[in-house]
Amino acid sequence: MSHLRSSTELLGELIAFPTVSADSNLALIDHLANRLEHVGARVRVLGDDSGGKANLFATLGPEGDGGLMLSGHTDVVPVVEQPWDSDPFEMVEKEGALFGRGTCDMKGFIACAMVMAEEYARRPLTRPVHFAFTYDEEVGCLGGQALVTSLREMEIRPDMAIVGEPTSMRIIEGHKGCCEYTARFRGLEGHGSAPDRGVNAAEYAARYAMRLLELREELKARTPALSRFDPPWSTINIGGIHGGHAHNVIAALAEVEWDMRPVHWGDADFVKAEMTRYVDAVLKPAMQAVDPEADITVETIGEIPGLEPMELNAARDLVARLTGANGTDLVAFGTEAGLFQSLGADVIVCGPGSIEQAHMANEYITVAQMQACLDMLDRLV
Repeated sequence: MSHLRSSTELLGELIAFPTVSADSNLALIDHLANRLEHVGARVRVLGDDSGGKANLFATLGPEGDGGLMLSGHTDVVPVVEQPWDSDPFEMVEKEGALFGRGTCDMKGFIACAMVMAEEYARRPLTRPVHFAFTYDEEVGCLGGQALVTSLREMEIRPDMAIVGEPTSMRIIEGHKGCCEYTARFRGLEGHGSAPDRGVNAAEYAARYAMRLLELREELKARTPALSRFDPPWSTINIGGIHGGHAHNVIAALAEVEWDMRPVHWGDADFVKAEMTRYVDAVLKPAMQAVDPEADITVETIGEIPGLEPMELNAARDLVARLTGANGTDLVAFGTEAGLFQSLGADVIVCGPGSIEQAHMANEYITVAQMQACLDMLDRLV
């Protein structure tokens, strides 16, 4: 059976596991672990504290430090209220494309890596080849952070890593960081006819959000002179504002969900310091002047470092030779690559499928992109 046919069939199996981040990924991890054990890989399943999620780390080839790591996340985004033309968890092949939730983000790469693992197992590897499949990338890179901690404890440091996020097989050598937060507001409920007697959590959430928008504009003035990102400055996005339950009731609870994509970590520190000052010096005193129990708390969902472009990057140079690419790019979206770079590895992001299809209804990956990924992975050894 050809590698393409095998990877396509395996992708269909992987899509059938509905590994939305809110749910368990253990069945999928067990499926991958069994396949890797079957070809002789040394497999570690690393569970989280809840018992419902796990990372998988497996190695072919000799023991020891170094080697190359192929990495992908197993979780997918929800399909709720998206207008799919077919069951998102049953892969459909049509006109050279494979449709299903996670086809490009990023089970297509995982399927290719798994099929090539069977090929690698038949070859006399002189350096380790690692496979790292994580949980909860879509909700803060939680699995990636846990995996980095595990690798440090196991004293395993790959020399190079390829993160197979959908880049249309372009080599990405840098991306911004990703920081996600939820600010929660507790006010004092009351009748809407007497707003001064209550503490309207929704109003303070709105003021908090407006300060974020002001900082978003200020970040443009902090753009690094040689920034290659698009846009070249750090960004802030308000993902959600929730609060209140009736037109004529002072809202007692509200929250703001927001994220920041810093070009460099100094911008992240600047925004956090400004928002802390604004909350402590402006918002909280005004709230607590009416009700001492009123409060604002900010939960850090995740703070993931960016992938810093490096002058010397063996992974970039290797993949350029394998694919014939003449250049590299930077992207604004985040991945787990910066986490692996923190281990000291040379890291790039390169995988099949387009980010423009990720998270969308009728998500798909083309068969041609699968083949291009298989060709690259075949040339690795």
